[in-house]
Order: sequence, then C-alpha cells, then structure tokens
Amino acid sequence: MSFGQGGPQWSPGGQNQFPSGRQGQDPYGEQNQDPYGGQRQDPYNPLPAPPDPFGLRTSAADTPDWAALANASAARTRRRRWLLIGGGALATTAIAGIVATAIVSSNSDDNTGAADKNASELPAPADLPNDTTQPEPSFSSVAPLPPPNPKDFISDKKKDTAPLSADTLFPGKKLTMGDRAYTKGATARTGNCGSVTTGALGGILENNGCEQVFRATYSANGIAVTVGVATFENEAKAKKAVQQAQGSIAPLPGSGVPAFCKGGPVCRSTYNSYGRYAYFTTTGYTKAKSVTKGDAKAFQIGDDLAEFTFRQIVRRGEAQASAAATAPAGQ
Repeated sequence: MSFGQGGPQWSPGGQNQFPSGRQGQDPYGEQNQDPYGGQRQDPYNPLPAPPDPFGLRTSAADTPDWAALANASAARTRRRRWLLIGGGALATTAIAGIVATAIVSSNSDDNTGAADKNASELPAPADLPNDTTQPEPSFSSVAPLPPPNPKDFISDKKKDTAPLSADTLFPGKKLTMGDRAYTKGATARTGNCGSVTTGALGGILENNGCEQVFRATYSANGIAVTVGVATFENEAKAKKAVQQAQGSIAPLPGSGVPAFCKGGPVCRSTYNSYGRYAYFTTTGYTKAKSVTKGDAKAFQIGDDLAEFTFRQIVRRGEAQASAAATAPAGQ
C-alpha cells in the first residue's frame, strides 16, 4: 500500500485534509454548522463568535474578582465592629458623666437649698465645752501582793490567832476515814505539858517551850488511840521537840473507853509536827494484848488518827489565810 506522492496526505504538498479526516465535511456525515444555526468553530480554525442578543454570554474579562470582593467584605465587617465598640464606650462614658453630674447637682443644689431653707427653723446647737479631754485610768506601779500562805499562820504564835480548843481540833462525836468509822471518847486540855506524857517526852516538851497539850481518844473493835497535840511558839521549836522525842503521850480513857496501854502490854507510839504544832499518837488494845509489827488493824487506826490530826492543822491555816485575803484593808 502506498501513501501517495510527496509523503502523508496532511503534510505540505499533500491534499488539504485535517487529521480528523474532514475536508469541508465531517467524517461522521455532519455539516460544519452550529446546531443552533451558527457556524461550528473548529478548534484549529476558530470562527467569530455569534452575536449575543440577550447579553447572556460572558467573557474572562467580565468574570468578578472574588478574592477582592471577600477582602472588601471583611474590611467592612471590621469597620462595623470597631464602630460598635467605640459607640458603646462613648455611650457608657456619657451615662457615667450624666449620673455624676446629677449627683453633684443634687448635693450642691437640693441639700444646700434645703439646709438654707430650714436653717432658721432648727434649734441652735448647744455650746460644746472647750476642754474635751477625759481623765485617763491610772494603774499602780506596785505589783499586787501574792495570796497569803496558809502555813505562815500556823507557824508563828503571833499570826495564829484563831480560837483553839479540843473541840476545834477534834469536832463531832465520830470520825470517818474512808470506809472506817471511829467513836470519839474523852477530850482534855492542859497547860502542864509534862503531866500528860510517859517516859522522857514530858521533859523534852518542857525544854522546847511547850505551851499546852490537847488530847482526844477514839476507839473501834477493841482498839483505842489517844491523840495529843502540843503547841509551841514557832515552827522551829516544834520540829526540835519531835526530833528529840522519846516516850509517848499518855492514854486518855473515859467516855466509854476503858484504860489501855497499862500494866505491861506493848503499845505503838508516833511523833510528827507541822507548823508550830507537834502531834503524837498512842495506840493499844483495850484488853491485855500487845500491838505487834504485823498488826494491821492497830496500825491502821493509829495512822488514820495521825492523818486526821494533820488535816485539821492544815485546815486551821487555810481558814486564817482565807480570812486575811478577804479582810478590808487596814484590818
């Protein structure tokens, strides 16, 4: 097969044909016409555009610039926002100024006017004193004295002035210590200290300036105890008498208590002092029986009576200290 002379049919020098094979006529049998009556424009041979009687056709030059339109819209929105903010601030400032002006006007006009108007109707104020100072409270620079010590009152005869007797030292008819009860028997008082003692105790009391001796006897379950309280001028003499003590206070029978600690049975004796008071106990059975070291009952009643006597002396000091603390000045 031969392609003819001079090369391909669409080359220069060949026949005037298009690569699509049309030569004045479409290979598909269609005429080179626009279906709407206009000439079809060949991409290789453009024809002039048909007329646009209604102005519907647009060109690249007529297409709007969308980016520029968007920027312009955003700029308008920003201007509108700033205008709203600025307007709100101005409105707020204006309102605040109006309110402040109204308040100032009210205070300067209405109140002043009312005051001027009613000044003549109000009573004149009372004259105030020129000296408005008040006297200031004064405090003593001297520290208050401490409360009195109860022991001071029972350590010296000059301070220990409260009434003293066998009844004040041993009140009532019975004595209860815990769950133990003791019946009080006879009581006595003497200024002859040596006469109510046994052994060497009388001379020791006299030598240390014993003033008087108070005695009382308590009993329970066949055991009796005589308590003797001797007074001295001061605490030092009472202590010395106890340190030197020998012998015992003599038993005091009577008022239902038979004689005890006589005729040979061994009795128990104790010695103590507090303040200017020295106190002694003599414990024994009311029958012919001796008190031994392991005799818990005899030791218990003797210790109870010694503890009771000590408490009575302490209470005496507390009562006098309390009275001195509450007494008016100068008494």
